[in-house]
Amino acid sequence: MLLASGQPSNLDRSDTTFFSKYAALLDMLLRVGDLAIVVLSGLAVYAMRFGTFAVDGPYRIAVVLATVLTLMIFHSSGIYRSWRGESLVVEIARVWVAWAGVLVAMFVLNWMMKTTDTFSRLWVGGWFAGAAAWFALHRFMSRCVLGYIRAHGVDSRRVILIGSTRAGRKIVEATRHSPWMGFDVIGYFATPHDQVDIDDLPRLGDMEQLVARGDTVACEQFWVAVPMHAEDDIHRIVDALNDAAATVRLVPDLFGYQLLNHQTAELGGVPVITLRRSRVTGHARVVKAVEDRILSAMILVLISPVMLLVALGVKRSSPGPLFYRQRRVGMDGREFQMLKFRSMPVDSEKAGVRWGDARNKQTTRFGRFIRKTSLDELPQFINVLKGDMSIVGPRPERPMFVQSFRKEIPQYMQKHLVKAGITGWAQVNGWRGDTDLNQRIRCDLFYIRNWSVALDLRIIIKTALTTFFGKHAS
Repeated sequence: MLLASGQPSNLDRSDTTFFSKYAALLDMLLRVGDLAIVVLSGLAVYAMRFGTFAVDGPYRIAVVLATVLTLMIFHSSGIYRSWRGESLVVEIARVWVAWAGVLVAMFVLNWMMKTTDTFSRLWVGGWFAGAAAWFALHRFMSRCVLGYIRAHGVDSRRVILIGSTRAGRKIVEATRHSPWMGFDVIGYFATPHDQVDIDDLPRLGDMEQLVARGDTVACEQFWVAVPMHAEDDIHRIVDALNDAAATVRLVPDLFGYQLLNHQTAELGGVPVITLRRSRVTGHARVVKAVEDRILSAMILVLISPVMLLVALGVKRSSPGPLFYRQRRVGMDGREFQMLKFRSMPVDSEKAGVRWGDARNKQTTRFGRFIRKTSLDELPQFINVLKGDMSIVGPRPERPMFVQSFRKEIPQYMQKHLVKAGITGWAQVNGWRGDTDLNQRIRCDLFYIRNWSVALDLRIIIKTALTTFFGKHAS
């Protein structure tokens, strides 16, 4: 671990991941809540105006049309993007503008169909004002809930700053003044471009130390805060962090330049450019988690008779436990216990293990059969149900092999930006078992960059069709 002399060792991995599952879930509730506000406020104002909840046909059509338009316009307006560091007033203003766009679109459609005289102006005005008020309250409450969660250390990201520049100091101050943003800057690495001192922020080393051992620094995000003209140093830093299982963001030192109108995110008023991240974040992460839980539960029910027969075969083939539990490295570099049906005699690995060489490993007669047919992998659906693994993703390796491969294979640690999988893009393309690790990593990174539910289903179907004909997965 890279630490300056006398500094506390506070770089142990936190209990939260750098993918915001809480933010994504709350954002989904925000979207559903917006649609509910459109419908319920329309019905409530109708009841107040006409004294009944029995809504006439034209008004029902108007509410349904407004709901559809809200779904389309709100999404296209970008009002559901991350609000970390953004003003509540600005967010509410954007919602009101989008809501006004919905009303304008409805007016145009009704004008084209010559039905504008059908609706009460009091109802339209009350609906617009009532929904606008609820949209503002909805966002205020959402911020309070998520801000409370983040301020208490849940859903927070541990960050290491690279560069004590003006932009770096400003963004650190912003995170300290606004704990609801959920960022904990735990230290910084000095660079030749440092300009200022940052109070109470531990110095963890210099840029040369980071370049030499950057992949061993444990955090969820790196913020690179160096001047834009330092292109060579930015390139060296990014290369050094290629093997770190963390998000890398550029905090450009743009103060004093007319360059602020770029496609960047903002954190505390400071422009931030994300240099590397996985597609499986936010909503995608929630969708993939739901996909995994539903599919793994269904698959476990369907294969339960097969698992029972395999379990009986394992118990009868040799004495020992039913499952073989093995430490593997998964998302964010965290270790977990991967389950397999035991295919080897007890203590067969007592003398040590080597990567690959699967054909020479000692197995029972029944173990050879279940390894050849990949039936030994079936208990990993339990890992998926527990949340340790995904059905589709890069295959996990043992910790001792990860420590070796991260030094030998470029970008190896980037596979840990997503959950490990039972099968993956590498496996269905023939790179499974004792095959070229460089090719497997290329396939894993392709999967991370191009993830979609359709790609997952394609891999699952292809795996199901070929599992009894190919080599077993590693």
